[in-house]
Order: sequence, then C-alpha cells, then structure tokens
Amino acid sequence: LKDTNIWVVSDEMYEKLVYSVKFFSAAAVSEDMLQRTITINGLSKSVAMTGWRIGYLACKDKKLIKFMDNLQSQCTSNINSITQKASAIALKGEVDNDIEDMRTAFEERMRFACDAINNIQSLNVRQPQGAFYLFINISALPQYGADSMGFCKALLKEQGVALVPGCAFGMEGFVRLSFACSLEELEEGIARIEQFVKALFK
Repeated sequence: LKDTNIWVVSDEMYEKLVYSVKFFSAAAVSEDMLQRTITINGLSKSVAMTGWRIGYLACKDKKLIKFMDNLQSQCTSNINSITQKASAIALKGEVDNDIEDMRTAFEERMRFACDAINNIQSLNVRQPQGAFYLFINISALPQYGADSMGFCKALLKEQGVALVPGCAFGMEGFVRLSFACSLEELEEGIARIEQFVKALFK
C-alpha cells in the first residue's frame, strides 16, 4: 500500500490472544501507515465482555474522527455506566494477569484440539496464531468434502456438535471450531466429531 491513497481499517480485537508470535499493529508499520490507518478494537474478546457492546477506535486524522463522532452521536447513545466502569478497569491494565491466564488456557486448548483433529482420518488443521478458532480442512472427506454446510448440519443432527461451515467465510471445504470452552467439553466434542467421521468410511 506504500505510495497509495488507500486507507486501512485494522480490526485488532484479538491483539491480546496470540500464540507463539508477537502482536504487531498495522498502524505501527510506518509513519505513512499510521497517518491513514483506522484501528478498531474492543473488550469482548480480551476481557470476555461479549455482549457488553463496548468498542473503540483510534485514528490520527482529527477531521475524520470528528465526522465519525458526529455520525455516532446521532445513531446510538452512550454505553451504560456499568460497562463504562468495567471497561475503565480493563483499559488501565488492572486485569492484565487475568488476560494472560486466559490466553495461556486458550493456547493449551488450541494445541490439544489441533493434535486431536489431526489424528482424525481425512481431517487436518493448522495451528492458528491467534483468536480461539480452528479452521478445519474437511475437503478429503467422502460425501461432505465440498459441502461444509451439509457436514455441519449432519454433525449437529447426529452428534450434537455445532461447527460453522466454511462457506459462510467464502471457504468451502472447511469448518470452524471454537475452542472457547472447557478442555473437557473440547475433548467430548472432538471425540464426537471423530465418531461422525469414522462412520463416513464404513
């Protein structure tokens, strides 16, 4: 994007949940990028405030910020006082140790889930560097290799396991699994996925 007029909107919601890499903000690439990057973030992932609807953005262009502020003020009212109090604590760094504990737990679950999925016939997955999802390749499966929606529907019906079809992300042949649950639930869910897949080869 160097030497262009293209603006960048960088969603950095998962900056606190990265594994085996150091997080790097898009705006930090260069002074040029800093001047034309809108960084958006929030607390739903990093401090588990999902549903509290608190988000924020940063941008060096004060004129653009003013326009966004004018638009926002006519669309929504301020967030409630309880959310503001909780957000202040989170943003001051008072829960950084808790965030790291959560990140470590997610990393443990991620490594377990990757190993378990890669041991299932015809499934494979790469370790993600952040967030709490696995994008599982099912393209080698008979019947469902090119039908992620069908795979997810049948898995839910037969095993009670809910995954998101890759077609929802423009990636047919993949399914998304969330490991934002307990290790015990993850073990049970993957065991059920294995049962389902084994039945396809009978």
